[in-house]
Amino acid sequence: MAPASTSPAADHRPPQALAKSTLLGGVGDLDAAVSLRLHAFFLPVPRLLLKALEVAGDGRIWLPVPISLLLISTTTSSSRVSPLLVGLVAGLLLDIAFVGLAKLVFRRPRPAYNAADMYVAVAVDHWSFPSGHSSRAFLVAAYLAGSGLPREALYLWAAATSASRVLLGRHYVLDVVAGAWLGVLEAWLSNLILTFLCARGSFLVC
Repeated sequence: MAPASTSPAADHRPPQALAKSTLLGGVGDLDAAVSLRLHAFFLPVPRLLLKALEVAGDGRIWLPVPISLLLISTTTSSSRVSPLLVGLVAGLLLDIAFVGLAKLVFRRPRPAYNAADMYVAVAVDHWSFPSGHSSRAFLVAAYLAGSGLPREALYLWAAATSASRVLLGRHYVLDVVAGAWLGVLEAWLSNLILTFLCARGSFLVC
């Protein structure tokens, strides 16, 4: 894994210039200005708290854990797997595909003031739009909220995780808003996939 300081966001041009994507146009300038003001205003917020939210929404935790639980469930004597895990894993895989594709299309550099304490797992993580943390958090929140878990707590965590991306300087506001909407869409698609699998497969206890 390479430190984020090697990414295009390490450029020392003004944040507004770095924020521009040919597909975002002038909206990127306003977004960069607002994001910089929010980042500066909330600098007193303990960075340790923001980093904890960053870790809590990290894909290197969210993807391996559900997949491991899903694989473990297939080894039980019942040979049936949890539909909750199947839908969650499907959503997380969709998230990787959608976010990765969007980042490659928009190629928006991260804020110039993004600290060098961020590590990226793949090359597309160098790009800023949309926020993968935000999409993942809202995917998980929207999907699990439908399973009976407390909606308020789930969406509060998702919103706090998304906000932390701007306050840490990892993303612009538009990145996290787009990520949140994408995550909700992915949760809806996950439920569609799960409904289809439940109707067609006998390995799920639906």
